[in-house]
Amino acid sequence: MSDMTFDKMINQMTPAIYESLKQAVSLRKWPDGRYLTAEQTELCLEAVMRYEVENNVPEANRVGYLEQRTCGAGATGQGVSPEMAGLAKDASRD
Repeated sequence: MSDMTFDKMINQMTPAIYESLKQAVSLRKWPDGRYLTAEQTELCLEAVMRYEVENNVPEANRVGYLEQRTCGAGATGQGVSPEMAGLAKDASRD
């Protein structure tokens, strides 16, 4: 039985393995085309996130990063059109 733990795996992960796991999570497929199971997706995502923290990957480059946008308005929302605020007419209700 291997004495490899999750922590040891993260510490030994190369940038190439990190990129491969990141792509697998993104596509939900392994490089050979097989689909990841829900458990595999969860473990790969955890490994990617742990790698990013352990290796000080800049926040903007991390998986799941969303840049905060204000649509050009201040914190009050002034100057934002109803469409930009998500208040546009619902076309499905016509």
